[in-house]
Amino acid sequence: MPASQSRARARDRNNVLNRAEFLSLNQPPKGTQEPRSSGRKASGPSTQPPPSSDGPRERRQSQQLPEEDCMQLNPSFKGIAFNSLLAIDICMSKRLGVCAGRAASWASARSMVKLIGITGHGIPWIGGTILCLVRSSTLAGQEVLMNLLLALLLDIMTVAGVQKLIKRRGPYETSPGLLDYLTMDIYAFPAGHASRAAMVSKFFLSHLVLAVPLRVLLVLWAFCVGLSRVMIGRHHITDVISGFIIGYFQFRLVELMWLSSNTCQMLISAW
Repeated sequence: MPASQSRARARDRNNVLNRAEFLSLNQPPKGTQEPRSSGRKASGPSTQPPPSSDGPRERRQSQQLPEEDCMQLNPSFKGIAFNSLLAIDICMSKRLGVCAGRAASWASARSMVKLIGITGHGIPWIGGTILCLVRSSTLAGQEVLMNLLLALLLDIMTVAGVQKLIKRRGPYETSPGLLDYLTMDIYAFPAGHASRAAMVSKFFLSHLVLAVPLRVLLVLWAFCVGLSRVMIGRHHITDVISGFIIGYFQFRLVELMWLSSNTCQMLISAW
């Protein structure tokens, strides 16, 4: 026994790792003790997390970026076509906006172009229709004018509602005028002047006996009113086209809801 103990002591003295400066190498690192202790704590009944079968799926969802920060790498064909048409619409509308500002190429003609647009405004048309209705002495004339007045009011309400819903701005930063605020024609889509011009021209072509030159001039007037709104930078091309379409459907609606002469006389007497 004493011999074996002396040999063990001699072996310990010869072992380099038993020196004081190398004792830290024989001890386990502190990082390995913490998981064991945390593992023992987690093994308790009160802190054990509930098992989840969708662990990888939830981990993938948590690593996803917010929707506004993601880039759509595989857009649909409809999205590509819509964005392309929108870009072409904006580009062409800005090129046609030759009277949009003082520095535009046709800035000297801006007053004349705005005057053409005023001919399609709602306030002059409503005021003129009321004046003609008061001075009209025939039942047929009063019937046509009363239905035209209702069509103009329908146009203002329709355009104002759609513009408030879409809230599309024009191609240029042009503020609407006082007359535009009165008729609630603030936004760009659809073009209220274009819808009114299309509706009025179609109304006159259907209910007035006009010569061929006057009919051609009436159609050209409606086209020039819509074009003038693009030239001053107030609307896009698609806004004007949509206004023409809406004006046509408004005319069809007025035709379906046409007020008879007796109804018009009752409304005039009540008014």
